[in-house]
Amino acid sequence: MVNEYEEKSTLARFTMHVNNQHFKGAGLHQPTVPINTFVCNKGKRQQVTIDGLSYIMPEDSILPLVSAQHFVFEKPQNLVAWQFNREFYCIVDHDTEVGCVGFLFYGIKHPMFIKLNQTEKREIQCLEKMFMAECRSKDNFQGEMLRTLLKHLIIKTTRTAKQQCESYQRFSDERMDIVRKFSLLLECSYKKEHSVKYYAEALNKSPKTLSNIFALLEQPAPSRLIQQRIVLEAKRHLLYTDKTAKEVAYELGFESPAHFSRFFKMYTGVNVSQFKAL
Repeated sequence: MVNEYEEKSTLARFTMHVNNQHFKGAGLHQPTVPINTFVCNKGKRQQVTIDGLSYIMPEDSILPLVSAQHFVFEKPQNLVAWQFNREFYCIVDHDTEVGCVGFLFYGIKHPMFIKLNQTEKREIQCLEKMFMAECRSKDNFQGEMLRTLLKHLIIKTTRTAKQQCESYQRFSDERMDIVRKFSLLLECSYKKEHSVKYYAEALNKSPKTLSNIFALLEQPAPSRLIQQRIVLEAKRHLLYTDKTAKEVAYELGFESPAHFSRFFKMYTGVNVSQFKAL
């Protein structure tokens, strides 16, 4: 079952999938689909393939996903999923309210499978019923009611995830916010900015201080995160689009295709043509 809500005046879109056997993410093939997704696995553990890599999604868990990701679930009929675009609810504009940017979405840890205890499971089931009831409403209040329920879902999921994240239990919110802000900045800038210096200056830190903070928080070094993000996007383009290596190189801010090819082989162990042939 697929329930859709659309505001033609603002292009806002919200979609709820319940036991939809055809639910999947087209990634870079369809950049105009709703950009953020929450998936709740109501059945037993199942396999999910995200950007060509396979993971096991536990039973009674939630998985946040973003638009560029290509994903396929083993048993989509056991899922409930909520999708929304920026025009419907902008998580960046509302980050002070929901605190999910750079953590649930565009965060360092991926994928993030958030386990639900029995109480949390019942709360999500209750939210699902409220969403379903509101999807059947066709009045002028429907959009705002759906946004209110979505905000509830985001906050609830963020709170649960932070309770399960060891770093958020050990370190101050101020330090963890640096990680969140770096993650969002990286997502917005990785195609043009490849140096730690840029991100450090944007966060009013020196490169050394930023690296030390990440080391203290037991996070990968900023330079490594920048490299990983570029490699991930390169793989997405090579796997799911018809772009040439030259086009991908310029898309990701490299001065030349040769520079991109050296970078790709250095961090993947194979050259571009070998990767595309896998």
